[in-house]
Amino acid sequence: MNKLHYSLDEIPPILLAILALMLLIQGTWMFQDARKRDRFPWLWGLWGITSFPGPLLIYWLVVIRTDRKRHTRSKRNR
Repeated sequence: MNKLHYSLDEIPPILLAILALMLLIQGTWMFQDARKRDRFPWLWGLWGITSFPGPLLIYWLVVIRTDRKRHTRSKRNR
């Protein structure tokens, strides 16, 4: 078999458990933060448990960064 592809039998169970835990933590945090910001929490939470760290980076660019820009603009206009 090609050395770039692994079967689940070749990956240690502890690594799979760590990956599952990371995905669960990431998805939970994204869901809670999106709910706090009122920005489609179920979408971000479900997408957060699919892979790591892509959804988190895109969440930061789309949600957190735009909210910070909006917040600093509103402070300047006061």
